[in-house]
Amino acid sequence: MAKKKKLDGNNLVTNRKARHEYFIENTFEAGLVLKGTEVKSIRKGSANLQDAYISFKNGEAFVDNMHISPYEQGNIFNEDPMRRRKLLLHKREIRKLEGEVQKQGMTIIPLRLYLVNGRVKIEIAVAKGKKLYDKRDSIAERDSKRSIDRAMRQNLKY
Repeated sequence: MAKKKKLDGNNLVTNRKARHEYFIENTFEAGLVLKGTEVKSIRKGSANLQDAYISFKNGEAFVDNMHISPYEQGNIFNEDPMRRRKLLLHKREIRKLEGEVQKQGMTIIPLRLYLVNGRVKIEIAVAKGKKLYDKRDSIAERDSKRSIDRAMRQNLKY
């Protein structure tokens, strides 16, 4: 009998700005090559995905601009916080993602860091940038949904 993956469901770091700035098309799960005390620092929640993006070089995928703060007890074993980190993906997934980037206006961004069986995984998304009016529409839609929910709760109380 095959083992089921144990999902810890621990969202360590989330890129909340991503869903506001982009339309999310597809999502992928990838492993992340980390060194030294970076895992301890990520588990502590001191990582930042705000300006991070995925780039390709020589058939490999990398995360750029992801900041992982140095671990306080790490002394000389701490790595550069802004270094380029390799993603662990299958070759066909990398080719598919590279093809998506070739499309006009598409980019690949990280959405969140989380744990699966004690290993740090990163969720990446193929996304298309929103225009200013799209962002306004999203905000208006969210506000109207919130007011409808509030009104529904008020009606349930009486």
